[in-house]
Amino acid sequence: MVEPERLGAAEARHHIPVLVAEVVAGLGVHSGGHYLDATVGGGGHSAAILEASAPDGYVVGLDRDAEAVERARVRLGGYGDRAKVVHASYVDLLEVLRREELQSLDGVLFDLGFSSWQIDDPRRGFSFVQDGPLDMRFDASSGLMAADLVNQLSEGALAQVLFEYGEEPRSRGIARAIVRARPVRTTGELAEIVSLAVGGRRNSRASMRIHPATRTFQALRIAVNQELEAIGSALPDALSALRSGGRLAIIAFHSLEDRIVKQFLQRESEDCICPPELPVCQCDHRRTLRVLTRRPIAPTGPEIQANPRSRSAKLRLAEKL
Repeated sequence: MVEPERLGAAEARHHIPVLVAEVVAGLGVHSGGHYLDATVGGGGHSAAILEASAPDGYVVGLDRDAEAVERARVRLGGYGDRAKVVHASYVDLLEVLRREELQSLDGVLFDLGFSSWQIDDPRRGFSFVQDGPLDMRFDASSGLMAADLVNQLSEGALAQVLFEYGEEPRSRGIARAIVRARPVRTTGELAEIVSLAVGGRRNSRASMRIHPATRTFQALRIAVNQELEAIGSALPDALSALRSGGRLAIIAFHSLEDRIVKQFLQRESEDCICPPELPVCQCDHRRTLRVLTRRPIAPTGPEIQANPRSRSAKLRLAEKL
């Protein structure tokens, strides 16, 4: 665990939240509002919401990562009882809200990325830049690690994970190389196996911009944390927790999660979701929200220059009817 006394301004600078002004404006933050930061991370977005909702706005922040919870509690400590940070997954957001006796919310934020300090800490196993254990769990206290998948899945199942969650076109060759090299113990070993598996393609122009193991690491992280399933489960719960006129803000960082968000918003903004070949509606679906962003909001050039890791962020906004 991180020692609380070592956290502060330096830690706040280490992780830079993305699209902060756009999130605050998109949520329509106002004094006295009640908000849920479903992925509190370092607390940057929550701090901005608390500032904009002064003097009596309230934020509940959730995170699966115990270290993130500790960091956010330190970051938000100055706001007193206006902020509450809970160690929980956003799939359990309704249970948390019931415990906190929050009946309806003015806004919910999902920032589906992960923090710079998580990436940069070799103990967590998210990055191939520094060698570390093949972990990749957001909640380091439970669940399978990436090493379990890498060393136990069949070649076919591993290739499927890399293809589905990493959109890796060379998934079969990479899976074959991993199986032959087992046991694989560290992030450095895995990155080297993947690099060798793709061979001469490493010298292509695209691979000079993107490390050959990027998609493999993304796929394993998503699989370990069941990220796509969690998003699909949590979005309807978040919508149900909003009051009429409440806002939903979702920041996605790759096409798989953004596709889930886009499809959810599209479905919930339409009265009928029957297949187009049906002449008469049979679903009885009624729209529950209004999409506020025809196209996702992306970071500006200055933000990307200040924080290159923000470059793939996409913010989508909706309002509950």
